[in-house]
Amino acid sequence: MTVLGIALLVAIAGLVWWAQPQPLLPEATAAMASTPSASFEEGADGRLTWTPTEEAATTGLVLYTGGKVPPAAYAPAARAIAERGFLVAIVPAPFNFAILDTNAAAAVLDDHPEIAAWAVGGHSLGGASAALFADGHQGAIDGLALWASYSSADLADDGLRVVSIFGSLDTGAATFTDPANLAKLGDDVALTVIDGGNHEQMGWYTGQPDDPPAEISRKAQQERVVAATVDLLRDLAPGG
Repeated sequence: MTVLGIALLVAIAGLVWWAQPQPLLPEATAAMASTPSASFEEGADGRLTWTPTEEAATTGLVLYTGGKVPPAAYAPAARAIAERGFLVAIVPAPFNFAILDTNAAAAVLDDHPEIAAWAVGGHSLGGASAALFADGHQGAIDGLALWASYSSADLADDGLRVVSIFGSLDTGAATFTDPANLAKLGDDVALTVIDGGNHEQMGWYTGQPDDPPAEISRKAQQERVVAATVDLLRDLAPGG
């Protein structure tokens, strides 16, 4: 085999790895279903949406996924948030890399004119992608939920309410709390540090590289993620 042929095989192997999604845990797919408090719909484009059933939602959240993580990994959290009265949509991305479609939330906003207040957010690369969307749609977005993430865009003058949620064992924690990065988020920022939490347990998937083992259960970490995100959405709700 020629050197060129070997190089081509290596490149193909790298591309296959790059496109390979992180494995889901059973809880992820199990949450892609309706409950008495939230109805579920999977769109033809792969969008996952939960709508509260007890009363009409006026506040919504669009979630972007972490790198190589399928949308279903965030289904348990999304459904739990919807059961508390908020519309929640998880948007798919090419090869599960949200940065390849940072404008994905726009279609959700267009499809739900009944929603008066919107937040966008996401995990890791998804949070950074959501921040880029918020920066490009000033006036349309009221809040930002960063799950183990930070913003590369300067949102300081955008008037957003922001929550930044991450595990204390996350190797990126110093980046999330870096003063320069926090300054980009403006003055209305709530930090939720989950003691003993790591990066992977922000979703329901496995195989996160270089992630320290968590010292709390995934369920306990998820409960903190949901609670902090719901607090943000309640603050954004009309009259909140």
